[in-house]
Amino acid sequence: MFALKRHLVHIVKYRILWMVLSAVLLIPGIVAMVYSSVTYPNHAPMKVGIDYTGGTILQYGLTHKVTNDDLAVTRKNLEEIGIENPYLQILNVNNDQQEHTKQVITSIISIRTKFIDEHSNDAEKITSALQEQFENPELIQVSSVGPTMGKELFKNSFIAVGLAFLGICIYLSIRFRFDYAIAAILGILHDVLFVCGIFSILGLVYNVQIDGLFITAILTVIGFSVHDTIVVFDRIRENLRYYAKKMSFGEIVDASVNQTLARSINTSLTTLITLGALYFFGGVTTKDFVLAMILGIAIGTYSSIFFCSMLIDFWNDKKNSPKSPAKETLAV
Repeated sequence: MFALKRHLVHIVKYRILWMVLSAVLLIPGIVAMVYSSVTYPNHAPMKVGIDYTGGTILQYGLTHKVTNDDLAVTRKNLEEIGIENPYLQILNVNNDQQEHTKQVITSIISIRTKFIDEHSNDAEKITSALQEQFENPELIQVSSVGPTMGKELFKNSFIAVGLAFLGICIYLSIRFRFDYAIAAILGILHDVLFVCGIFSILGLVYNVQIDGLFITAILTVIGFSVHDTIVVFDRIRENLRYYAKKMSFGEIVDASVNQTLARSINTSLTTLITLGALYFFGGVTTKDFVLAMILGIAIGTYSSIFFCSMLIDFWNDKKNSPKSPAKETLAV
C-alpha cells in the first residue's frame, strides 16, 4: 500500500486545475465552431472540402514520371490562378486508360477541386497551368460529384461517428459500469471537440478544409482514446478489489493513474514520433489527416489520465459521503 501512495501526478488533489485546463483547451475551438456555423453559407462548424460540398476531378496523362516535388509546384501554380485547395494525386496507368489516349502516357495527375460548371473557365485555367509546367498534358477524364452527393456523405459521416459512440457506451456499460461508460464517452467528446475546434480555427485563419480523411482520423482518435481510458479504468477496478477497505476512492484513483502513467505516455510518444515523421516528410495531401491524428493522440492521452479519472472521482464524491469505504461507494 505504501508503493501505491507514491505518486508522480495527483488527480484528485488538483482536479479543479484539470477542469480549468480542459475548459481552456475546448472553449476557443467551440467559439470558432459557433462562429463558423453562423458565417459559413452551409452553416457547418468547420470549413468542409469538396468531399462534402461536391467537386470536379480532372485527370491528365503525362509522358514522363511525376514526382511529389512536381505536385508541390503544380499545387502552387493552381493556387496562384485562383484554384482553392486543390487535392492532387499521382495515379497508376492501367491498360484501359492507355488504349483511350492519343500518346503513350507514363503518369496520371488527378486534380480534385470545387465543382466546375459549364459556365466556368476553371478547367481551361487548370489545363493552361499544366501546359506551362509539363510537356503535352492530355486531359483523359473529367468527373463531377454534385452537392447532393456531398451532403449525403456528410450525413453518413456523422452517422458513423454516432454509431461508434453508441457501441463504445454499450461495451463499457457491460464491461464496467454505466458511470464508467459516461465518463469515457465524455472523454471521447472532449477529444473530438478539441480536434474539431482546432480545425475550425485553422479553417478560419488558414482556410484549412476537412474531407473524408478527417472523419477517418476522428474515428481512429475515438478508438485510441477509449483504449487508453479502459486501461486506466481496469486498473482502478483491480485496485478496488484489494485496497477498498484500506484507502479512499480518491487515493485508489491516484494510484491507478500513476501505475498506468508510464504505459500511456510511452504508447502515445512512440505513435506521435511516427506521425511526426509522416507530417514533416510525408505527402502534402495527407498533412491535414496526420495533423488531426497528432492532435487527437495528444489530447486523448491527456483526457484518459486526467479528465476521465477526475470525472469518476468527482461523481463518486457527489454520490457518497467522503467517509464511505471505496468498496461500498463504487461496486465492481
